Amino acid sequence: MIIHSYGGEVVLTLSNEGKCELRFSDLGPGIEDIEKAMTPGWSTAKASAREFGFGAGMGLPNIKRNCDDFDLTTSPEGTTLVIGFKVL
Repeated sequence: MIIHSYGGEVVLTLSNEGKCELRFSDLGPGIEDIEKAMTPGWSTAKASAREFGFGAGMGLPNIKRNCDDFDLTTSPEGTTLVIGFKVL
């Protein structure tokens, strides 16, 4: 979200049922190919971002592997990623 969007927000929700949910919503340009974006090592990050350690192509695959719920939607107007964790 930091290197690929034009800004956005993160919302944290904690439920009484023992679930933690994080919703990342950003503004454009969206993810052109979700299947490729979910492939370990694949990245569209620019060289300038890679110089700072971003863009290794492991973000989304690692997130999906380490959460209980994963929902990703995208369009040319922006992307929303919702991840959930069972904490109880």
